[in-house]
Amino acid sequence: MRVVIAGGHGKIALHLERLLAGRGDEPVGLIRRPDQEPDIRATGAEAVLCDLEKAGVDEVAAHLAGADAAVFAAGAGPNSGAPRKDTVDRAAAVLLAEAAERAGVRRFVQISSMGAGKPPEPGSDEVWAAYLTAKTAAEDDLRTRDLDWTILRPGALTDDPGTGLVALSDPPSPRGRVPREDVAAVIVALLAAPGSHGRTLELIGGDTPVPEAVRGR
Repeated sequence: MRVVIAGGHGKIALHLERLLAGRGDEPVGLIRRPDQEPDIRATGAEAVLCDLEKAGVDEVAAHLAGADAAVFAAGAGPNSGAPRKDTVDRAAAVLLAEAAERAGVRRFVQISSMGAGKPPEPGSDEVWAAYLTAKTAAEDDLRTRDLDWTILRPGALTDDPGTGLVALSDPPSPRGRVPREDVAAVIVALLAAPGSHGRTLELIGGDTPVPEAVRGR
């Protein structure tokens, strides 16, 4: 399976690329900077330079040509301001989804966030509110598209080693934490899970093995 991953140098994406390559798939990481290429290649993935804040839909569709699936794992990052939450967390996600349609890549997994899907709480930090607003808009756009999409909303992300045990459910779910490595493992399982098409799922750490949690959806 050839899987093109936007935000290919992100922490979840690097785990995802390693897992996919390890089982014989062909992960492709879209990255913004040439200096990120060695990290991508170290996972066993192919690195492709493509800045989603500057690229047009035809360029992105060309990178998606021949792929079996696309994963949106990009994010503006914790040190970015409100404007980049819109240009990355919303606009880049919309661009990738439009390019997937154009390239005929039907399977599409979008990493969102718990808290998306509703207005930010009154008094929220401006940047956090912009982040949730952008994620919500990206979700709303994806639901209108003729793709086999799944939206995955992880809880608070950690760099702890993955446990392989999660709680995956329809929203709303309790707040919780989840290792990035486990998020990546869930995405691998979702890619081959047609029962998750057209679903919005929330993810936190739990006590159910990843394959079983995904099958249960």
